[in-house]
Amino acid sequence: MHMVKVDNLKKKFVKYKNKKEKEEFYANNGISFEAKDGEIIGILGPNGAGKTTLLRMIAGILEPTEGTVSFDNLNYKNNEIEIKKNLAYLSGNTKLYDTLSTYELLRMCTDIYGVPKDVAEKRIKELSKILNMDSFLYNKIGNLSTGQTQRVNIARCLVHNPKYYILDEATTGLDIISSQIILDFIKQEKQKGKTILYSTHYMEEAENICDRVIMINKGAVINSGTPDKIKEDTKTTNLRDAFFAMIGGVSYEE
Repeated sequence: MHMVKVDNLKKKFVKYKNKKEKEEFYANNGISFEAKDGEIIGILGPNGAGKTTLLRMIAGILEPTEGTVSFDNLNYKNNEIEIKKNLAYLSGNTKLYDTLSTYELLRMCTDIYGVPKDVAEKRIKELSKILNMDSFLYNKIGNLSTGQTQRVNIARCLVHNPKYYILDEATTGLDIISSQIILDFIKQEKQKGKTILYSTHYMEEAENICDRVIMINKGAVINSGTPDKIKEDTKTTNLRDAFFAMIGGVSYEE
C-alpha cells in the first residue's frame, strides 16, 4: 500500500523576548497521520495554527525537531532525491521570474526535472489546457493577474507529473474562477490515484474536496476524520462551526 506517513512530528522554535530571555515554543507538537493513494487530506486550521510548518517538514524543506516522515517507506535521510522527484510542493508566497513568459518558465522547470523535450512540450500543452492558461502562455509573468500567476505557480509544481502533492493555501486571495479551476484540477488528480495534502483556512472549500481532514489548532491535532464524522462528533452542520465547537468558541486574544 502506497502512502505518506507522518509520525509524531514536532518542530521547536526559540523566540527571544529580549537579550537575556528566550522562550521555546512548538509550532507543531506531535502530529501523526497517514495519507493513501487517491486521497485528498485537508490540513485545516486558522492562520498561525502551524499548517505551513507542518507542510514544510513533510516537503523536506524544514528539519523536524522530532518525528519522521516517509513516502512509501522511503525517508529523506536515505532517499531525498527520489522522494523530491515525485513531489510537488506549492507554498503560498512563491515569487516567479517576472521577465520570463509562462511557457519559458515551465520549460525551465521541465529541464530542471530532466523531463525529455517531447514529453515536456506535451505536458505543458496539457497543463495549459487544464489550468486555462492558453490565453497567457506566451505573456510575461510580470504582466499577469494574481489568479493567473497562481495558476502558473501550480503548473510549475506539476510539470514533472508528481505522485504526491503538498499544497499550502493554494487558493488564498484568488478570484472565484481561478479557485474553481484549481479545485477541479485537484479532484482530477485524485482520480488518477495521486495523494494530495491540502492546507486551507477556508473550511467550506475543504468540506467540498477532502476525503478526510486533520484539524489543527496551536500546533496540535484537535480532531481528524471525514468531514461528516467531524460534524457528527460536534453536532454541527459545517466544519467552521465544528472547529469553533472544538476550541470552545472564538478567542480574540491572539
